Amino acid sequence: MVTVPRFQNRGTIREVIKDCTMEFFVNELYHIYNRGNNKQKIFFSDDNYVYFLKKVQTHIQPHCSILAYCLMPNHFHFLIHADKRTTAVGPIGGKERNVLSEGIRNTLSSYSQAINKQNNSTGSLFQQNTKARPIVRGGQNYDVTCLHYIHQNPVTAKLVKKMEDWPYSSFRDYCGLRNETLCNKELAIQLLDLKMESFYQDSYKMIGVDKMKDIL
Repeated sequence: MVTVPRFQNRGTIREVIKDCTMEFFVNELYHIYNRGNNKQKIFFSDDNYVYFLKKVQTHIQPHCSILAYCLMPNHFHFLIHADKRTTAVGPIGGKERNVLSEGIRNTLSSYSQAINKQNNSTGSLFQQNTKARPIVRGGQNYDVTCLHYIHQNPVTAKLVKKMEDWPYSSFRDYCGLRNETLCNKELAIQLLDLKMESFYQDSYKMIGVDKMKDIL
């Protein structure tokens, strides 16, 4: 299940699909995140991170544009842009369901089954509700803040000293150290009006508490 907090004063809304606790709007940004049940680890080896990203490519990437991501030992973050693919519905289990919601569910379900088999364990790997926080674009730069926040996670958690040293995020792609296809970097530069000449320096700026509450 994916839970989406609702914003007021959205302005013009051209297209929307409601799926129980989910709402996705065309041309809006969402911060999607979840963590391990009881804050437990969800990734136990390099192969686990790679396997999870392959599931994302299969089940999530076809239904939205991924602008940034970071996988952490016990949680994950994605910044996505919603378009007409995101609001599509299809017959699933005898009901019309949102394709992105179902893609997220399939990603977590199939990954959880693989990890339980690997670890000879049972039970829920992830928390029940995946969050999909709408990110307002505009003068406060919450969209850019969210992208930098996602990339800063490994440094904040003291897993690495530099963001580019963490292989399981999109930061390396934005710095030109890697050229993967999971993220739509060109779209992010356009939508977020990123200044690539100062992107590296901007990425390391501290994020204030006042802005944190609007991206989580």
